[in-house]
Amino acid sequence: MVKEVNWLGDLVISLPALHAVRRRYAGAHLAVVIRAELAGFFDGIAWIDEVITYQTLRGAWRIGTNRRLIDDIRSRRFDLAILFPNSFSSALIATLAGVPRRAGYSTDGRGLLLTDRTRPDEDALAGHQKDYWLRMVRATVDAEYAAAGLPDDVALTAKEDHRTRIAATIEARRTRPGAPLIAIAPAAAYGPAKEWPADRFVALVDLLGDRYGAESVVVGAPGETALCERIVAAASPSAAFSMAGETAVGELIALLSVCDGFAGNDSGAMHLASALGIPTVGIFGSTNPARTGPFGPRATVVSNPLDCSPCLARTCRFGHYRCLGEIAPVAVAAALASTGAFGRSRRPVA
Repeated sequence: MVKEVNWLGDLVISLPALHAVRRRYAGAHLAVVIRAELAGFFDGIAWIDEVITYQTLRGAWRIGTNRRLIDDIRSRRFDLAILFPNSFSSALIATLAGVPRRAGYSTDGRGLLLTDRTRPDEDALAGHQKDYWLRMVRATVDAEYAAAGLPDDVALTAKEDHRTRIAATIEARRTRPGAPLIAIAPAAAYGPAKEWPADRFVALVDLLGDRYGAESVVVGAPGETALCERIVAAASPSAAFSMAGETAVGELIALLSVCDGFAGNDSGAMHLASALGIPTVGIFGSTNPARTGPFGPRATVVSNPLDCSPCLARTCRFGHYRCLGEIAPVAVAAALASTGAFGRSRRPVA
């Protein structure tokens, strides 16, 4: 079993390491343990044999959840648990569940709970985050990374019935049928230092419509619905529509899979789009694209590196957010064009 990470973007970044585990144990039953709200990530991944979910609760409720998870894992009699998160709790749960081999980074005071352990080296800490997990599985369970297989190792697939259903919903809402469809993700969970200003997204939507005849679909989590709807309302009529708050993870993957391109902040949606292989533009402010940038075959980054960036902060300590505010919509539109968002035939959506 593999205990997966707890954030959507990190799930995508961990895919190469998960592929390496699959190759190393080609004939084994491979299960992933994942938060229930993220389980849809694996809906279209046929090479995972089982998805074990759990709820993220607090206090006494969390104790009960952990007990149920321990029982679920114990009942399957796994031979090996590979722990992608660094948390003490993930190692403790695998230990209490009786998994005889437990592999992971020796962090968070959990070294004695691991049978196969290593410390993150300089390359794991300084390079792209995908290498963080790749180097761990190589050092602990001899799972090698196939360098030539990068496109396949990051490839994500939508579940076909999700795709059919979402495609029908999209087509019913479109006002520009047959035009390029661009997904726009204006929010980011980390904080305002990762969020390009809303008025820039409005200008981008209008620019894509005027220059390329494109239509935009604005996506986001339920808590981001108001922001997404404000952007649609401020844009030119028929330039965009919102599907924020309407898709779980598996359905969001399906939605992105029928789009011709994606533009958005450094977020989980950005990583999903790049893994699906659609033209993807990530807009970076406080975070470091060399560390967490999209790495799919048709992905690129737009940033405005200043002396103070990347600072990795949630908010700008100077209050100006120039690293984001000085990025022009025309630069993002040009990056989309350069990745082929408008230069290919309209893909079928049903």
